[in-house]
Amino acid sequence: MTLTQLPIISFAQLDTEQERTRLRKAASDVGFFYLVDHGLATEQLQQVLAVSRQFFALPDAQKRALDMENSPHFRGYNGVGAEQTAGAADTREQFDWMNETTALDNPQQPWQRLIGPNQWPQSLPQLRQQLLALTAKQTQVAVGLLRALCQSLGVDAHALDHTFSDAPYTHAKIIKYPGVEGATQGVGAHKDPGYLTFVLQDQQSGLEVEHDGEWLSVEPLAGSFVVNIGELLELASDGFLQATKHRVRVPKPGTYRYSAAYFMAAQLDAEVPVLDLPAEMKARSQGVSTDPNNPLLRQVGENVIKGRVRSHPNVAAAHGY
Repeated sequence: MTLTQLPIISFAQLDTEQERTRLRKAASDVGFFYLVDHGLATEQLQQVLAVSRQFFALPDAQKRALDMENSPHFRGYNGVGAEQTAGAADTREQFDWMNETTALDNPQQPWQRLIGPNQWPQSLPQLRQQLLALTAKQTQVAVGLLRALCQSLGVDAHALDHTFSDAPYTHAKIIKYPGVEGATQGVGAHKDPGYLTFVLQDQQSGLEVEHDGEWLSVEPLAGSFVVNIGELLELASDGFLQATKHRVRVPKPGTYRYSAAYFMAAQLDAEVPVLDLPAEMKARSQGVSTDPNNPLLRQVGENVIKGRVRSHPNVAAAHGY
């Protein structure tokens, strides 16, 4: 049967076995779903999209002052075409931030250089306030969702807690996709490197998910997050859950698409374990993906930095990665 819409999962009902079963089916059969009843107010989500529009409307010089090339931690602003996916330039403007931390004095591994401060525009102080508040709440939801997902897989709800006991590694971005004549790739087809991704969409469609060899359009659903399974959960489930390819198409010329993406992973110094799933789930596993261009690495920091360097070769070159 052809899939016409992503499953809808209620976060508020995940204390029931019935909803956790629906969660497992959505996560294993599709790898994508809408998450509703997550506790974040619609007003707060609309404020995030509004402040995003304010940021992208700033003078170009103010945005360029926050260019990601300034940051060895891969944080800050990217103009259209600055990020690459699947070897091609993406048609999007974006602003990235991560956990607000202090840089290490003497990092020993390349991935340890991801640890550090964010860049923020002085002329728009509410951006920092609203975006950090958003990710703090999203992290609470993501941890609860991950625990419910573990339960749905027949293991202890806290089976992965030790991989983020200090704090999950989080990466987020606000994005503006301009309608450009002749362009099609907002973001090329890819998988996400973490445990879970949340996407907040405005009313402009464009996100597409690969399912059974076809591309499904993910239409905006008010008040929801679009959630997808990342590579770390594919590794943890030994392939029972699959990180799903997705892409974003450029909107029509003269229009724009705004979104906010949040990526939750284990802490960077963790190694992802293999969960001991029930026999019937092990039997259904497709195995962990093997792609020589994108090997999946159990050491979280190595898996994350691999994606950052591939997506931002200019930043990597500027800081000697």
